[in-house]
Amino acid sequence: MPATVFAPALGLIWNCLESQGIDPDPLYRELRIDPDVMDSPDRRVPYKTMDLLRAKAVELSGDPCFGLKIGCGWHPSHHGALGYAWLASSTLRNALQRLSRYVYVISNAGFIDLEENNEGLSITFNVKERSIDNAAAEDVILAQLITMCRANFGEEFNPDSVSFTHSKPACSGSHYALFRCPVEFGAPNLRLTLSLEAVNKRLKTSNPELANLHDQFMIKYLAHQDDASVTQRVQSTIMKLLPSGNVSDAVVANELYTSGRTLQRQLKEEGTTFKTILNEVRKELTEKYIYDESLSLSQISFLLGFSEISSFSRAFKRWTGYPPSAYRQ
Repeated sequence: MPATVFAPALGLIWNCLESQGIDPDPLYRELRIDPDVMDSPDRRVPYKTMDLLRAKAVELSGDPCFGLKIGCGWHPSHHGALGYAWLASSTLRNALQRLSRYVYVISNAGFIDLEENNEGLSITFNVKERSIDNAAAEDVILAQLITMCRANFGEEFNPDSVSFTHSKPACSGSHYALFRCPVEFGAPNLRLTLSLEAVNKRLKTSNPELANLHDQFMIKYLAHQDDASVTQRVQSTIMKLLPSGNVSDAVVANELYTSGRTLQRQLKEEGTTFKTILNEVRKELTEKYIYDESLSLSQISFLLGFSEISSFSRAFKRWTGYPPSAYRQ
């Protein structure tokens, strides 16, 4: 399916051009983009349209590092429910997991990998669609992410390192000034690495109930997207059914109007299995719920679809190495 972008995200470029004293209306009209589409959270635009708009905006500005300014103009409304769920996340780790899971709300032109080691948590962006101006696209992505992190953590937040695949530009001083950390150009991957201390710190902006509410909005949104993968549809269905305790591949297949055998084959083609997805969904939801002290361990066990709290405790210890009560303390 053709790659698309959440329509309100186009507002990033519009606002940035205006802040530089440039009237964006002629550019949007030239590309046949109705400005009203930016106020329509139920609309999507082709990725190629967004890509061309971004490239022309950089050209119009005369600033080769204009992509950084675009990214720094991020507001949660540009990402809809995902933006507000991000702000309400309990930790940056929780926010990044949410971003990785629901990135298709913003665009299906790529995906995000999270990898943890002794050095920290690395966020790698894997872009499937080739950009007209690769440097501008990468600058927007990482400038946007650091702006999002600082919106939650505070302006004093700095990553441990940043890597771009594009070559070092003459305006690279803008990159060092924005990220305030070692910056690598010409790297193999587009990546930002954060310290474990930072990603695990409890955030003052945390609001688990609000975050979970927006999660439900995103689940419904993605479930109705024609380009949603089978894996995403299964994830959404599992999350909906978990509290009922009646979650199996047969039940989920029935919800998706297919057979269990067909579902297994489709998931295999996408490199996963129903059991793997079920385990991943439960694990990720647990990492959100365990920080919500308004939820008892029995309630968490129920929300995750476990028939007994002992089953939940065994699973939690397998995921983290600790019993849930000890981990929460």
